Amino acid sequence: MIIFAKLVKKFSSAIKLFLLVALCVAPSVLCRAQWDKDVFDLRGRQALNDGKFAYAIENFNILTRLDSTDYWSFFFRGIAKYNLGDIRGSQKDFDRSVRINPVFTNGYHYRAISASRLGEYDNALMDLQKAIELRPGINGLYFSRGVTYFLAQRFQEAVEDFDRYIRKEPKDPAAYLNRGASQLFLGDTLKALDDYNKAIKLDRFEPEGYIRRGRLNATRGMLDEAISDMDHAIELDSTMTFAYFNRAIMLYEKNDYNAAMHDLNRVLEEEPGNALTLYNRALIYLQVGAYEEALQDMDRVININPGNVLAYFNRAAIFCEMGRWYDALSDYNSAIDLYPDFAKAYLNRSYVENMIGRTRESKADYKTAQRKVAEYRSKNADGTGNFADTTRKYNSLLALDADFAKKDFDNELLQHRDIDIKLRPLYRFSLVMEAEDRSVALSRRFENALLDRFTDAASLPIAITNESLKGFVFKTVDTSTALGCFVKALQELQNKQYSSASTWLDRAAEMAGNDGSPDKYSNYYKAFYLMNRGVLKAEMIEFIASLEGNVQTLSMDTEGTTRARVSDRVARTYDYSEAIADIEEAIRILPDIPYLYFNLGNLHCLSEQLVAAIEDYDMAIRLYPFMGDAYLNRGLALIYLKDMEKGCIDLSRAGELGVADAYGIISKYCETED
Repeated sequence: MIIFAKLVKKFSSAIKLFLLVALCVAPSVLCRAQWDKDVFDLRGRQALNDGKFAYAIENFNILTRLDSTDYWSFFFRGIAKYNLGDIRGSQKDFDRSVRINPVFTNGYHYRAISASRLGEYDNALMDLQKAIELRPGINGLYFSRGVTYFLAQRFQEAVEDFDRYIRKEPKDPAAYLNRGASQLFLGDTLKALDDYNKAIKLDRFEPEGYIRRGRLNATRGMLDEAISDMDHAIELDSTMTFAYFNRAIMLYEKNDYNAAMHDLNRVLEEEPGNALTLYNRALIYLQVGAYEEALQDMDRVININPGNVLAYFNRAAIFCEMGRWYDALSDYNSAIDLYPDFAKAYLNRSYVENMIGRTRESKADYKTAQRKVAEYRSKNADGTGNFADTTRKYNSLLALDADFAKKDFDNELLQHRDIDIKLRPLYRFSLVMEAEDRSVALSRRFENALLDRFTDAASLPIAITNESLKGFVFKTVDTSTALGCFVKALQELQNKQYSSASTWLDRAAEMAGNDGSPDKYSNYYKAFYLMNRGVLKAEMIEFIASLEGNVQTLSMDTEGTTRARVSDRVARTYDYSEAIADIEEAIRILPDIPYLYFNLGNLHCLSEQLVAAIEDYDMAIRLYPFMGDAYLNRGLALIYLKDMEKGCIDLSRAGELGVADAYGIISKYCETED
């Protein structure tokens, strides 16, 4: 699994290498339009080079609107999306680039890379073949195809492509590492070891070569040499957590539990949520009789990935050691539900059932276990049993959410930051320092004459936003009109006087259309007063929930399993019906304001009405196609309902529209692994 991940990283390296070359190309090649296009193009390419990918996308968005036939703009935007983890979005842009220019070699090359990352190996290989036919002299194409063959488990063909690449690039250590990995899967450990040795000889300061060689030596039983390689890797990079992890496993094999535990603790210092490390530490705790500590670690593993069958199986073993038979029974039940062919789980459950006096169930489980073992043996006896499939199943179960050695990435990359996954917040009117400038060129702001008229009529500058705003100067306002009461309510909100703000919003809603205002549209303004009142009610509920430690949020694990998770300390449901009623009444007054549907969608999410929420976001997007927040929230709701493909497409569109949070979520939940 880790080898696959390392190979995939080489795709990113290939893209970064291309950027360095592209930035050296004369502007006349890339930009053939007036001066303003040149400026956006230069900014975008420089942002790519600096690793500021979200800013690069902003500039290439403008270029694609100015000239929809410029395939370079789509291509570069695809590279930016790829580097932010938005593989589907990058594939879409590369696809657009080759539709515009059917002989665009780079477009086929990088569309193939995106397809390979999504597991679409046949499509990737077709694109690479097309690129090779167009430009057979580009050696990097064979490197990429070698990686794709590897991921498709066509190892012999991978070796052949790496051979061809190495003939022209004999000093690239990455090629030897990749060919060595391919040789390893072909069962030729000597050739693999030879390639790893060559990679180390070419670059003695790259820790990955030592890690690869050390892992290979460990499989050959040469633990001292393997540990020595890990020591060397750690000397080169003391933050290389994967080296510590591997050394811990090797030390464990030598029965040096204290040293193994020390290395696992070192990994967890850097990555407290590394589930694979927690899992292995729990097993060591179990072996040495530290049952409470083992239980704590395994609890965290299950919290990170509740679909891991071996975590339940081993936690049940911990419960058995502690004499907690009913807890053990529950975990064996969970393991069998997740993996119905798990013979050993039936056998162990039979033992637990016998211990608590359930003789009939115990006998039934024992017979089931014996039958499954017999079926497995008979299949393997005649060659029909595929043990590799079983092994692959267990490997995927063990992979969990372990992300090693990310410390060397630039902090600018959003996908490598800790991401707080939550819905984009509700929209409301707020006081601002100055009125919005509506003359900005190429703006994608929502345009509505009534909304603009309303904000212009207010005595203080206001705007509709879902961002937190601070530091405004308060002035005395006339509260004889509904709009005046509304502005007063906004002042009270800025001063965190929520009760007073609610009173002023009530007054504004009551007076709307009946305050003697000469504005003939004043009765329609009630919708805006109701919107803010609904938002305030919802936020007060969230405030109360936070005090009780029972805030409900969308929570997802890496397998796409989603659930509404609340604190165990308080079992309470919160009622958003009053807030929903205000928003729905506002929609009846003004059915063409997207922010109202967006807010209604959020409230339906919080009320666990996900299907209704998606319909609300649909309407918001229909009214305002550039509403990135609506795409993000709809994407989260779809992923919550396990519609991963549509959800990830929405997240991609949100990122393209400037919602920076989208890329961290895409990286965590939308990247696929072989």
